[in-house]
Amino acid sequence: MIEDILIFSVYEVTRHLKQVIESSIEPMYICGEISNFTHHSSGHMYFNLKDPNATIRCTFFRNLNSKLDFKPEDGMQVVCFGGITIFEKTGQYNLNVQSMQIQGQGDMARRFEQLKQKLSQEGLFDQDHKQPIPKFPERIGIITSPTGAALQDIRNILTRRFPVEVLVFPALVQGNEAPAQLRDGIRYFNDQGYVDVIILTRGGGSQEDLWCFNDEALAREIYASKIPLISAVGHEIDFSISDLVADLRAPTPSAAAELVVPDKADIMIMLNAYRKRLDIFSENSLNHFGHLLTIVGNRLEACSPQATLNVRQQMLDHLQDSLESGLSYLDTCTEKINLISERYAGLLSYRLSSRLTLMYQRLENDNNTMSISLDRKFGSFKERLALAEAVLGENSPGRTLSRGYSIISHEGKIVKSVKDIKPGNRLELQFADGQAPATVDELPVKKT
Repeated sequence: MIEDILIFSVYEVTRHLKQVIESSIEPMYICGEISNFTHHSSGHMYFNLKDPNATIRCTFFRNLNSKLDFKPEDGMQVVCFGGITIFEKTGQYNLNVQSMQIQGQGDMARRFEQLKQKLSQEGLFDQDHKQPIPKFPERIGIITSPTGAALQDIRNILTRRFPVEVLVFPALVQGNEAPAQLRDGIRYFNDQGYVDVIILTRGGGSQEDLWCFNDEALAREIYASKIPLISAVGHEIDFSISDLVADLRAPTPSAAAELVVPDKADIMIMLNAYRKRLDIFSENSLNHFGHLLTIVGNRLEACSPQATLNVRQQMLDHLQDSLESGLSYLDTCTEKINLISERYAGLLSYRLSSRLTLMYQRLENDNNTMSISLDRKFGSFKERLALAEAVLGENSPGRTLSRGYSIISHEGKIVKSVKDIKPGNRLELQFADGQAPATVDELPVKKT
């Protein structure tokens, strides 16, 4: 009887199948073409994934699809990762998508990581190998498409910031032939040795468009470059192998132009500040050394042979004046005595004979005393004069000349400064053992 048969409801069968499928089939990657795509207002995505022979319904929930970096569209070939389930309401099996990527990108990402790991282990990314970018390049080599917007952006920024000479090596920047042309550009600039820095660049694009910059041979050519190289490929979010090997990575072509040259306005501000500091330093230095020169000049003048000779000459003149004064006083006394003798000789001869005799005796005594005093003074004067003559002899011009000095004169006048002569002047050089002529060929350059 039918009452004795175990009967299942549709829900129970569907639920059982759901449990069997979900427990026995692990999540998998499925590739296909998107069709009937719908992005619901709830944020969930619904679409079919099909190939020429079959179709599977897919659900991509909002909390998972928010991480996508592209917008799915009908006809797009994608690879979805997810688990198979059954939607109990309709009884249809469904793929609950956990992640999605454009077909081919998964393989490209895998190859990118493999090459990245290989080159990293070989040391092509090491910072120790990277060359510094010159601060003030005179010539820049650019490897890019001559018709691309990247070249125009770089030219515009260089013209505004710091005009330099730009040499362009035209090359394809996408496609199978692009890596070889990019490598030729690097070798060309290295062989010529004319530029100071190289920029390898192109504008934004898809991962396939930028794939030529992930070429292994290109990476090794960048590593071998003797000229510093900047890689500026795509937009800021794009990253390529050339960025990792290059001496400097710029997020965009425009950023490369700003990194490779300074801003001339900033340089002018810096130079003006340096010039003001240099002017102040120069002025202070000139004042300081001018003061020192004055002090040294005064000391040299005070210690010069001529100054010493002048002092000794003054001492000699003083001694001579003292001697002449003493002799004059003696003559005056003698004249007075003679005058008195003449006046009173007749009238007072008798009365004053004894007094005159006494006076003569006193005078003779005074004369003797004065003679002795004068002799002593003359002896002292002679000793002082001999000492002065010895000192004068030691400091005389002739003695100074014998020590290696010379006296320079021009037209009978002694030359005391380099300002007193000019090129072409004929000079007389006085040495200890004779004279010699000389001609001024040139004057020393004034120090600033």
